[in-house]
Amino acid sequence: MMRRRTTLLTSCTALALALGATACGGGPVSAGGGDKPLSGQTVDVAGVWSGSEQKNFQKVLDAFTEKTGAKTRFTSTGDNVSTVVGSKIEGGNAPDVVMVPQVGVLQQFAKKGWLKPLSKTTQQSVDAEYASVWKNYGSVDGTLYGLYFKAAHKSTVWYSPAALDQAGVKPPTTYDAMLKAGHTVSDSGLAAFSVAGQDGWTLTDWFENIYLSQAGPEKYDALAAHKIKWTDPTVVDALTTLGKLFKDKQLIAGGQKGALNTDFPGSVEKVFGPKAEAGMVYEGDFVAGVAKDQFGRKIGQDADFFPFPAVGGGKAPVVSGGDAAVVLKDGKNQKAGMALLEYLATPEASAVWAKAGGFLSPNKKLALTSYGDDVTRETAKSLVTAGDSVRFDMSDQAPAAFGGTKGAGEWKLLQDFLRDPSDPKGTAAKLENAAAKAYQG
Repeated sequence: MMRRRTTLLTSCTALALALGATACGGGPVSAGGGDKPLSGQTVDVAGVWSGSEQKNFQKVLDAFTEKTGAKTRFTSTGDNVSTVVGSKIEGGNAPDVVMVPQVGVLQQFAKKGWLKPLSKTTQQSVDAEYASVWKNYGSVDGTLYGLYFKAAHKSTVWYSPAALDQAGVKPPTTYDAMLKAGHTVSDSGLAAFSVAGQDGWTLTDWFENIYLSQAGPEKYDALAAHKIKWTDPTVVDALTTLGKLFKDKQLIAGGQKGALNTDFPGSVEKVFGPKAEAGMVYEGDFVAGVAKDQFGRKIGQDADFFPFPAVGGGKAPVVSGGDAAVVLKDGKNQKAGMALLEYLATPEASAVWAKAGGFLSPNKKLALTSYGDDVTRETAKSLVTAGDSVRFDMSDQAPAAFGGTKGAGEWKLLQDFLRDPSDPKGTAAKLENAAAKAYQG
């Protein structure tokens, strides 16, 4: 964000007045006799969150209402955020703010002319409080459109300490050691892994961690930009590595069929629910929120994680994801929508969800003490200190038709690969065919 100082009243927005905050870099601003300047206004917000994530985000929205007087209305879009928002715009019912979970979708929205550039106040916050990688992912052609409010550390493997202790297994540091440990766990009576194959995005995350570690960051960036083809030998190698897990019925709860019938919340339940079926589940830090909120697990005691292990002599990967807040041009209340983003850019807003759990912020100014447990603090510190070396989720960088649509593109093809992992080269060819069409579109 541009650190441009202008006079206090011309650069400050309604939100700064409402907060009595230092958003403009000066002293506290009077709220004008206690009036809340956004009273009577409503901000329509759309995002993918449901369940405990929606409930915890609502706490943030309620805090915004308390500060500004603006009411909020949240609509869950499900995974197909691009399709849902597009149809709402066409129908003249566009939300004011969308929480976009994919870089590729953000870029698509910007190129269609749907987005408003973020205010100078929000730009200033991003420049001061975020690693530049988050500004880059939120920008299109040098203009900042997206504020990354919620980040994900997608290189975490969650496990039941009781299950690993029973098997006499320690958290592994290499992929091969993880599969070996998995066999030991399954020998002790539990399946090793719960895999959420019903949700294609979880399978892309498996692939990306393996690919980043095995092929390295330069190849990762090239594949993410489709500067190399999906038929590249590095892709076939990564699929072969992933296939070792997928084809091993001893390692996956319910085998391939069971995995394809398990969604993400269900995969967490199979490890941390009342009737354990597996010892480990790979997914991002947000697993902790589900384990804690839905199954009452104490993070660090009943549920813990180890970093996704290094593959084939490479470095352990650090893959991230995140949800970026954007303001739509067709929204009926853009002013209040922009004010919401200015609030979301503050450590104060992040602290609300951090306290509730199942959340990481890329905001460097958010105190680690805001998080409710040591495990989350450790994860948050790892993400923030990784700085610009973080690699954003590859499928989220792709056009939505390839990397972000249920039943299509990479999501569907990796589900097909889970069903039958016998032909990595053939799967790579299908991935390239789908990618070529999406990137040209």
